[in-house]
Amino acid sequence: MTLPETMTDVQAAVQALWHPDAVPDPYPGYERVRALSTQGVLEGAFPEWPGVFLSGHASCSAVLRSAHALSGSGMPGPDAPASDGVQLLRSMMLFHNGLSHQRLRGLVSAAFTPRVVEEQRELVRSLLDDLLTKLAARGGGDIVADVSNPLPARVIMGMLGLGGEDEARFVRWSQSVADLLAGSENSPELMARIDADAREMRAFFAGLADDLRARPQPGLLSALAAAQDGGEKLSGDELLSNAVLLLTAGHETTSNLIPGGLLELSRQPEAWAALVEQPRHGGVADELLRVVSPVQFDGRGLGGPVTVGDVTLAAGSFAQLMLGAANRDPEVFPDPGRIDWERPNAGRHLAFAAGPHYCLGASLARLEISETFAALATRFPDLTVTDTDPPFKPNPVLRGVQRLNVTLA
Repeated sequence: MTLPETMTDVQAAVQALWHPDAVPDPYPGYERVRALSTQGVLEGAFPEWPGVFLSGHASCSAVLRSAHALSGSGMPGPDAPASDGVQLLRSMMLFHNGLSHQRLRGLVSAAFTPRVVEEQRELVRSLLDDLLTKLAARGGGDIVADVSNPLPARVIMGMLGLGGEDEARFVRWSQSVADLLAGSENSPELMARIDADAREMRAFFAGLADDLRARPQPGLLSALAAAQDGGEKLSGDELLSNAVLLLTAGHETTSNLIPGGLLELSRQPEAWAALVEQPRHGGVADELLRVVSPVQFDGRGLGGPVTVGDVTLAAGSFAQLMLGAANRDPEVFPDPGRIDWERPNAGRHLAFAAGPHYCLGASLARLEISETFAALATRFPDLTVTDTDPPFKPNPVLRGVQRLNVTLA
């Protein structure tokens, strides 16, 4: 990887984290940044930009839980010109704070209840049985194309009440939103594709809120359309944006975690053997979420000062949260790269963030992950990953394997 010669060692260490070459194994880079930090906080790396880089679990957790931490602080205002893709993001609860966020999250969570999630368990098992039976008939295949892409897409689409015939289109939309959320330097061609997909999404959902209120249908979309809080309802744009958020978050986290978890397990055969021995161990989902960290980075603008140990982060600065580094902080997770199903504090990971913006779909993701790995370990104890150095998607934020070939005997 080539970096500008004018960069300082600190700047080079930070900049390297976002280089595509770092995506397959970002953890040595995190350790270089951690070594340059004080209490997991690196300040002043780029004097012209008021950014701080957080690699510690304590520092990331403190910012995520702070009332002064603002999500989406770089989002253009409602009256500012914006691309079709950015307009789609504006109404997502992910980019709102305070009372506005509370309203949107309250309306969505009124429909996305624990009971609704638990009711998906049999659906997940049925879908897994179908996908894995087809995989077994071929003696193996690509886990991404054959399992991890279709499974969460079909689950969340089933929950939303959307037709299975639209699966390929919804997966493509999800990928476009994931690319947009990554916030990387996208090519004009990629941005044109994202904007085209955003226009498709808007056309698909146009008028849906009013139609569902007039003629309710089974599924989460109808529940979202009907949800009320003190007379408040989701507008058409809010229903669109937050349905897309559920679709994307429900797809990307799990679809990246499954192949990422299998890849890690192929490198730690003792952990796979322990999983085969006890496939329904209660710690599987959280330990894999900690080790794999499907969401590697998050960010918060600071509307007020935030104290992290002896360090105070100034109001007006931007905190870049390295969740992948925090989830492997050796001060919190001893021997952090090792998969340990008995790790007592695995649930302290920040894979779903923390605080007001804690992932609304965390329980669904845990359900899908635990059921998937239980089924894989039970049905295919001799599963082998045939390519231990697979290609990764060029997305350092939502990190995922592009293809992962396996054999089953």
